Amino acid sequence: MFTGIVEAIGRVTSAQPRNLVITASQVLQGMELGGSIAVNGVCLTITNFNSNSFSVDIMPETLRRTNLGLLCAGDEVNLERPLTPEKQLGGHLVQGHIDDMGRVTSVIWEGEAMLIRLEAPPEAMRYIVRQGFIAVDGVSLTIVDYDVSSFLVSIVDYTRKHTTLGSKQVGDLVNLEVDIIAKYLERLSQAHTPGITVDFLQEHGFLVG
Repeated sequence: MFTGIVEAIGRVTSAQPRNLVITASQVLQGMELGGSIAVNGVCLTITNFNSNSFSVDIMPETLRRTNLGLLCAGDEVNLERPLTPEKQLGGHLVQGHIDDMGRVTSVIWEGEAMLIRLEAPPEAMRYIVRQGFIAVDGVSLTIVDYDVSSFLVSIVDYTRKHTTLGSKQVGDLVNLEVDIIAKYLERLSQAHTPGITVDFLQEHGFLVG
């Protein structure tokens, strides 16, 4: 489980079809083999590490669902270590399980804020609400507005400087993870509940058969 608050920007030093080696700094503290780390919002297992870098393997399904397969040596990625009891939940609950990819359709400026509009598939758009949460390349963001096929997020100056979102351009693909709470609410609303029936009243002593 993660928070969507990026801790560091790493740099890809090796990009193989199913393996990445990433140079990093502060996220190496406390790292262990078999542990988890979010790379552009994708929860991955650490397969090796040393004093200045770590490696992760990428499964075929992850390559299909995310933008990790598009990475090349020299590219920057957002990094976050898992949530711990001592860590503040500054963003929102992020699982690291990507739902879909979105595409940047516009980048405009409003004062110091960077407004990015992202086109997303219907499967993701069904969970989009104004002022709701979404993780974009692992960054916890608030949805400013949306239409049938896209949504708008505002990137403040700090987030722009401390994540890869500040360098996004029209056409770029990003990883999207919708709010898990929205998924649970949808599932609960679809659950079949028979309500109060004659059998229920008889079983609980309200009616005498």
